[in-house]
Amino acid sequence: MELTHLKYFLEVAKNEHVTKSARNLCIVQPALTQAIHKLEAELGVDLFKVQGRNIKLTECGRFFYKSLKPLYDDIEALPDRLRAMANELNQTVNLNVLAASTLVTNAVIKYKQTDPGLRINLIQNESTTLYDVCVSTSEKYVPVQGSDEETFVCTEKIFLAVPNTPQYKKRKSVSLKDLKDENFIGLYGSKRLSSIYAEFCNRVGFHSNTSFVSDNATAVKDAIAGGVGVGFWPEFSWGRMDRHKVRLLEITDGEFKRDIVVRLRKNKQNNARVEQFFAFLCSFLKKEAQKHRQLAK
Repeated sequence: MELTHLKYFLEVAKNEHVTKSARNLCIVQPALTQAIHKLEAELGVDLFKVQGRNIKLTECGRFFYKSLKPLYDDIEALPDRLRAMANELNQTVNLNVLAASTLVTNAVIKYKQTDPGLRINLIQNESTTLYDVCVSTSEKYVPVQGSDEETFVCTEKIFLAVPNTPQYKKRKSVSLKDLKDENFIGLYGSKRLSSIYAEFCNRVGFHSNTSFVSDNATAVKDAIAGGVGVGFWPEFSWGRMDRHKVRLLEITDGEFKRDIVVRLRKNKQNNARVEQFFAFLCSFLKKEAQKHRQLAK
């Protein structure tokens, strides 16, 4: 069945008048009659019957009309619905945050001030590929061969955060091997970052004694300041430390750092707003890194 023939049938069925229907459809009457006969032949049933000078729907014709009308209306509405869907998708950024969540949230808040109409859908799913922008981390990022994603990589050092007590007050660096009896504080829930910590410790032959774990970076910071223990602290992505309460010491056992990786996938018909957000986020991370390094000097 051709969609045009279905359209013709609906018009004739509504009017039960071929001449009027042909005029409404802007076609000649013989062409309309031929299209109706072809449709009836394809269906194998009569849709209309002649009554005097008029035509009427048969029982099969009435059933076909009632069944077809809502389906055809849905098909007619599809282009508008698709355009509305595309417009909504073009105004939405699916942001998968697997690292530096506090810093990324701050970037989102700041960006929304410049583009309040943009919808940012935050997700945290390591296995999904249904994102426009993804922020993840690795000890050393290795580009994926053949990937069509645009990538920005920002490297940050990992320090040891210690309470500003006489034991550490005058120190600028430390070896983990000197901390075998020290209690360590960990951040629960950051699987990839915890893995990076573990890989480094294994590489230098150090096993930490974790005595306190929290899923909140602020709680970890407060616990270190309170003398509960020491902990690894990324250079800039977790925010600043109160230098009166906490010191950040450089770890001398080896180069201890991680890469924050921001990836852009161009999934949409119009990626302009996603690309603008991606560019802003990359610039925001870069500026935050520079700011913290200047303050640390």
